[in-house]
Amino acid sequence: MRNLFAATAALALLATPALAQQKPKEIVLGITTYLSGPASVFGVPGRDAADLLIEEINAKGGIQGVPVRAVYIDEGAGTENLLAEYRRVSQSENAAFTLAAISSGNCNALVPVAEDLKQPNIMWDCGTQQIFEEKRYKYSFRTQANATPEMLAALLYLVQAKPDFKTIAVVNQDYAWGRDSWNIFSTALKALKPDVRVVAEMFPKFGAPDYSTEITRLSALRPDVILSTSWGGDLDTFVRQAAARGLLKQSTFVLPLAESSLQRLGDTLPEGVIVGARGDHWFLHPAAEDPARHKAFVEKYKAKTGSYPIYPVYHMAQAMAAMQAGFEKAVKAAGGNWPTKDQLAEAMKGLEFRGLTRTVRLREDNQGLEDQLIGTTVRVKEYPFAVLDNMKLYPADLVTTPVGQKSEEWVKTLDKGMPTSPKIQTFAFKP
Repeated sequence: MRNLFAATAALALLATPALAQQKPKEIVLGITTYLSGPASVFGVPGRDAADLLIEEINAKGGIQGVPVRAVYIDEGAGTENLLAEYRRVSQSENAAFTLAAISSGNCNALVPVAEDLKQPNIMWDCGTQQIFEEKRYKYSFRTQANATPEMLAALLYLVQAKPDFKTIAVVNQDYAWGRDSWNIFSTALKALKPDVRVVAEMFPKFGAPDYSTEITRLSALRPDVILSTSWGGDLDTFVRQAAARGLLKQSTFVLPLAESSLQRLGDTLPEGVIVGARGDHWFLHPAAEDPARHKAFVEKYKAKTGSYPIYPVYHMAQAMAAMQAGFEKAVKAAGGNWPTKDQLAEAMKGLEFRGLTRTVRLREDNQGLEDQLIGTTVRVKEYPFAVLDNMKLYPADLVTTPVGQKSEEWVKTLDKGMPTSPKIQTFAFKP
């Protein structure tokens, strides 16, 4: 009888809260970001934001009473090293959560690994629309938009701001993002303005130091619009060289990722350039849901880094907010016990959270719904760089590919009245 009692007690122990993990001494958070190479202009601000946010979380007692410790992995070291370090942090350091990655190529490589490891993961910055359109995942989530709403919002803005344009040229980096983003933009353009003529498609090498060939050709073609979805040092170099040759005064430039370059470009960028913020990310956001908190963070970030926050900072804040909300939801669902990784992943489903600006919701395919902010540059006395005026806020549900559809096919069906949808809000610059 004694042995039977002991066995029954042991089974009962296994069937109850002991299944829930013991509360750890710390939450290890693995974060991949570019700490070296040209993309470090995104990665370092993202890391700085994570440090600030973790400092705030820990000052308030951590997450559910557990402090957070970040372990950073440099995406600039290459994909092979990234995958090895990701496995090490997930397994050897027992990361409770990972935030990976910036590069779309790295996201494509890491997401299957996260699934194999059953590792809850947030794609905190990568833009490829293909991941959730081609396959469903259990452990990976994206807490911001993807390339489709980012490109579509820029196009909708252009169509309304310059309705009579007849010709367009593109200068994009020659890799997946440059070609995929142009494919989305150009396909949507055919649906909304089929008579517009594409006069040049140029894809200079990633990291190109000289754009004189492209600029000479564009100067001769004189397109009404020049689009570039390039980013970082490549975009900065192209804009500086184009400005020196007078090209920015000859054509209307559309730069969907240029919000992150404005401060670096200083007085180079003139008025009248259409600029996107890869979401609604702008340090002078005209309609933040908690403006006091947003302003306080902007000031704190500026004091720490010497710069105003750019969109990777906002993306990091959204990922951190989602992670916190996921833990809180999972702990509650587990009856106050510490959740397993499976319980964490389940808690992320359909999650709503707010980063620094507005509420984001994760759909059933784990894709985040994020509003898009686009504006036109102006020069003002308050800042030594161009800022945004005539801003338009495009709601996520207007510009995001519906669940179960492929972006390339969906944008072919766009309504020509879309650019003037009453859902779109307009805001003027306010210092």
